[in-house]
Amino acid sequence: MKFLVDIHAHTVASAHAYSTLHDYLAVAKTKGIKLFAITDHGPDMADAPHFWHFVNMRVLPRIVDGVGVLRGIEANIKNEHGEIDFFGDYLKQLDIVLAGFHEPVFPPSTKEAHTTALINCIESGNVDIITHPGNPAYPIDIKRVAAAAATHNVALEINNSSFLTSRKGSTNNCIEIANAVKAAGGLLVMGSDSHVAFSLGEFEKAIEVIEKVQFPIERLLNRSPEALLSFLTTRGHKSLDEYSALIE
Repeated sequence: MKFLVDIHAHTVASAHAYSTLHDYLAVAKTKGIKLFAITDHGPDMADAPHFWHFVNMRVLPRIVDGVGVLRGIEANIKNEHGEIDFFGDYLKQLDIVLAGFHEPVFPPSTKEAHTTALINCIESGNVDIITHPGNPAYPIDIKRVAAAAATHNVALEINNSSFLTSRKGSTNNCIEIANAVKAAGGLLVMGSDSHVAFSLGEFEKAIEVIEKVQFPIERLLNRSPEALLSFLTTRGHKSLDEYSALIE
C-alpha cells in the first residue's frame, strides 16, 4: 500500500530546515502525495519561527495543483504539566497540532517525569498527535502512554526520521509502542519529519515497524486523506469543505 498523506514537515521557517512550501509542493506533486501538513517548531525553540508565523497561516491556500496543505505546528512540551508553547484560541485556528519533546525546551529527565508530561499533554485536549515518542533520550512507560492516548483519541507517531538521522536507537521502542497502541485500541500515524522536501512522504522504516507488529490498517491515519481529515474533525477541528476534492 502506498501512503500519500504526511503529517510532519518543516520549512525554512524552522532555521535548521532547508525547504520552502513551494519546494514541498513540487515534491508532493512529483510523488503523488495528496495531503501534507506544514508543522514548524513551536516558538520556544531557539530557531523556531515567530508566534505570528502560526497566526498568519490563514493566508496559505488549502489546495495547490491538487495537493492539500494542512496548517499545523509541532509544539514543544514544556514541563511535566504537559503544557505546550502555543495556546488558547490560536490553537483552534490550526488544522493539526503535533507536540513532542525537544532537548532545548525540555531537557531529558526521568522516565516518570517524561511519562507524566506526555500523559498530561494527552489529557489536556490541546494536542492531536504526539511526535517521536520512541526517542531513546526520553524513556517512558509505553503502556501507560498508549492507554492514555487511546482513551483521549490522540495518535502516536512512528517517526521515519528517527530511524535514519534524528533519534537513532528508536527502533525497539517504536515496535513496543506500536504493539501497545494496537493492544489499547488506539491510533498510529507515520510522519516523515522532513527537514528537506526530498524526504516528504518517505516512510520506509516506519512501514517496517507497522508491518512487523501487523498494526490494523484501519487505525493508521496515513491510509487516506479522508482518514486523517475525519480524525481531525473528531478532535474538534472544523470540517474543511475545501478538501472534499481529495476524498475519493
